[in-house]
Amino acid sequence: MRHRAASPCRITTLKLSSCAITGPHAEWLAGGVLAQCRALVHLDLSGNHIGPDGAESLAAVLAQCPALAHLNLSRNRIGDAGAESLAGVLGQCAALSHLDLSCNDIRAAGAGSLAGVLAQCASLAHLDLQDNDIDAVGEGRLRASWRGQASGLLL
Repeated sequence: MRHRAASPCRITTLKLSSCAITGPHAEWLAGGVLAQCRALVHLDLSGNHIGPDGAESLAAVLAQCPALAHLNLSRNRIGDAGAESLAGVLGQCAALSHLDLSCNDIRAAGAGSLAGVLAQCASLAHLDLQDNDIDAVGEGRLRASWRGQASGLLL
């Protein structure tokens, strides 16, 4: 019996908002699906419960999605640890232009991690961090490191 080589994943948009995805589901999705989707442009996982562990799993494969331009992880309870995991890879996401991390319990530490990488994100034109718990110091660091138009940074 012959086995055919797996054909490349040609998915360009994947919308799984409000699907009760948890950290373990995000880990499976990251390793089993996203790592194969080099053509993925738009990923919407908003309104789930991936938490910091799910964000870490996603961060591990985001650099393998070179076409990814829009990433929506709003309302996922990723917290500072999840923001830190994402910050560690954002500089490798050359096509990323839109990142929504609103409503994620991100505080000063997570904001600081994100601020530290923004200079490496040349394509990022829209960053939504509304409805988090970022203090004035964190907001100041984000504003100081933001390279895009002021209207593209939502705090």
